This record gives sequence, structure tokens and C-alpha cells, in this order.
Amino acid sequence: MSQPTIKTLGELKASNYSYISIKDELRANLIRKLKAGEPIFEGIFGYDDTVIPEIQRAVLSRHNILFLGLRGQAKTKMARQLVNLLDEYIPVVSGSPLNDDPMQATSNFAKNLIAKEGDKTPISWIHRSERFAEKLATPDVSVADLIGDLDPIKAANLKLSFADENVIHYGLIPRSNRFIFVINELPDLQARLQVALFNILQEGDVQIRGFNLRIPLDLQFVFTANPEDYTNRGSIVTPLKDRIGSQILTHYPSSIEHSKQITQDQARLNKEQKKITIPEVLKNLVEQIAVEARSSEFVDSKSGVSARLTISAYESLISAAELRFLKNNIPYSFARIGDLYGAVPAINGKIELVYEGEQEGPAVIAQNLISLAIRNLFVQLFPDPALLKRKKETSEYSTITSWFSQNNILDLLDRENDKVYASALIIVEGLEELVNKYHPSAKGVEKWVLMEFALHGLAEHSLLSKNKLVEGVSFKDLFGSLMEQE
Repeated sequence: MSQPTIKTLGELKASNYSYISIKDELRANLIRKLKAGEPIFEGIFGYDDTVIPEIQRAVLSRHNILFLGLRGQAKTKMARQLVNLLDEYIPVVSGSPLNDDPMQATSNFAKNLIAKEGDKTPISWIHRSERFAEKLATPDVSVADLIGDLDPIKAANLKLSFADENVIHYGLIPRSNRFIFVINELPDLQARLQVALFNILQEGDVQIRGFNLRIPLDLQFVFTANPEDYTNRGSIVTPLKDRIGSQILTHYPSSIEHSKQITQDQARLNKEQKKITIPEVLKNLVEQIAVEARSSEFVDSKSGVSARLTISAYESLISAAELRFLKNNIPYSFARIGDLYGAVPAINGKIELVYEGEQEGPAVIAQNLISLAIRNLFVQLFPDPALLKRKKETSEYSTITSWFSQNNILDLLDRENDKVYASALIIVEGLEELVNKYHPSAKGVEKWVLMEFALHGLAEHSLLSKNKLVEGVSFKDLFGSLMEQE
């Protein structure tokens, strides 16, 4: 829809326009979208039955909202997308500092202009994309920044008394009148600043020191907070929490499929990188790394493991494959299991380690998480070697391990092209048959990578020996490898 052509207050009155508060505006547009079956959020996965219904109830209740959850749970992303529930355009008195509605002026500027110009008062239009303001709670934030204060420079320039309302410098909140206003990391906001928000949340107005006036404002507040902040860096004062209508708990994806959707949607890839095929088992491994990190004794569970870990790891996996193609001058094709170790630097910065983890070192922990991901995903795709041993059944892997016990060694080198890579895997007796039996639909690239994955999985279950080479990986018999070490 193009911007409305109405330019004056008189034209606006003739159009039968009526003022509606932002909370009623959000509510009305939500109802319209629900009836039409339109989505409210884009790129938000795994919240359809949990978080999104709670947001809908909060909007229908005209509540201010607090998103409470660990890092990387789409809190800010959802807050920003709430603008999709606003009307496309709203009218304001041109030049008004508080985005005054022409039918319900708030500021002295707008009131005086309407009194002077009447129906000729100029009108401007604001698009919904502009009706969003965001502030990160940092130690340098002041009451003047958020609410407002006296402006001595304005008073001097206009030769006004400090008792004149026109010397007020409005803070970010009043200047965001009729907007969605977001404060991120609310517990980091100093307690005295949280107190300054009491009136606006309960009574809908702000008070600026030195003036006996109240400025009624119309805002939709959205706050975000991390539970860890309650004990480490600060807390939300109880009276402020009491004034926030709905506290909505966010969470990490409840399934690998939801996690994959998030990763695929958020990963930033260029056209060349999109040419690289990523087999499904590799996509699952990337997500499994985050699953292992969230349950690891070396990772601080209070801090959480952000979805940004899997996004960065996925991007690094693709870049590792791309680098392999470029260094060896081979055509772009597909990523291999060995490329996953190129994601170690991306994992390092995404996990908060406890003391024992710091002693081990982030790189070691990242390598261990990859190993655990391979080990645990292996038993989801193939029979569990430990279970077969306990049941004293013939191992599904005896043919493979017997081949390696005959002093056979398999080196998978980065410089090898796809044909050499596939030929090397097929040589291993029993490996192709194993994949055909448990994944009969896997063909081509998917089949080759599953074969490589099976070798990595057997090594993680101590049935084979795996050694990292300068440019690749080597598999050999476990017993023979131990004898060599002695």
C-alpha cells in the first residue's frame, strides 16, 4: 500500500479516521491475521505450540511482554517482528517530538500548532517499520536518556525560563510514543532506572523532574532478559516485574529437525558456497554438537548454548569444504565428515566453560564435543556396538574390523577428488554392505558420506583406530595401533 495522500488535519477528519492505541492496534491486527490464517513470525521454528501461543495471548490481553530465556533463543528477533502486527501507516502532527496523533495531541508543540492552524495543521505519515525503538541496557544509560531532562542549551538559545515546558529534552521513551519499545538485557539496567519505568508501565505516563506535569504516552513495551543475569550481573526489581503483564519463557529447539530449520534459515552463504552439497548426516552432526554441549559437564548450563553455535559451525563446515576445493584445485562438490573438524574455532567462542573445562581448554572441549556427537549419532543410525556385545550377538561390524586387522590402512586425504575418495571407501570390506543394509535409500554422495561416518563412529566406539593427519585422517586396526605405541 502506498503512503496515504492526506496532508492536513481537515482532510484527516473528513476521512473518518479515529485514534486507536497501539495495544488495541496490535490486538486488532493479530485477530485479523489469525482469522486469515496468516503467519505472525518468519524464521521462528519450534515455538508453534509453546512460545507463540503465549505471545498471542499477551497481545490479546494488551500486555507488556518480558521474554525470559538463555542466549540465542530468538528473543530479540521476535520482539522486532512484532511490528508486523502494526497498521501499515499512522498519521502524526508534522514536526511533533512525541509523534502526536492529530486527534489526540500530547506535546505542547502539537497542541499549540493545532490551536494556531486548526484544520490546516500539516499531517505526516509513519510506516510501521519505523515504529520500533530498541535500547540495550548498559551501565552508561541514564534517566535523562530514557525519560528526559532539562536542556539548558535550548533554554539559553530560546531565552526561556527553566520553568517553561519547552526547555524539556525528551528521552528515548517519550520520543518513541506510539512505537514498540524494546529494552534488551533488562537485569543489566540499574535499579534506579528500573524504578523510573514504574509510572509508564502502570499509569501510562512519564514525569520529568522539575515540572509539575505528566505526559501520557502510548507504547508497547517488550523486555528481554537472561535468567543467568538474575544472580550474576543484576536483577529485575520486583515492583517492575509486577508491572509487566506477561513473562514468556523461551527455550532451545526441542528436536533436531527444528534446530536444522533454524540453522538453514540463518546461515549466511554466498552463491559459491550454496553449490556445496551438505549430506543430511552432516547437518544432523552439526545439531548434535549443540545437544552434547548443553549436557556436557564442562559447559556452564546456566549460560546456555546459543543457536548461534550451530549456525557458525555449519558456516565453518561449508568453508572448510570450500577451502579444501580451492587448495587442491578440485571442483566444488560435497562436504565430508573430516570437514567438520574445521568448525572447532566456531565452537570455541560459543560455549561458556566451567572451571574444569577451562583447565582442559576450549579447543580440546570442542574436539570432544564433535567426538561425542559422532558417537551418539552413530547409534541412532547403526546398531549399538556395546549392545551387540552385551547380547553376545555376532557383530555387524566384524567384516569391517577383520579387514583392518589384516594390516590394511585407509587414508582419506583432503587432496583426493570425489572419485578417489569413493574408491577408497569401497575397498573396505563390509562397509558398503553395512550402509546398504541400514540405509538402502542412500545413493551417491549421501552413501559415501555415510560410509565415512560409519568409520568415524566405529573409531569413537573403540573398534578402530583413527589418527589425524596433516591433510586428512587415517583409519587402522585398533589392536595393531596399540602394539605400535608400545
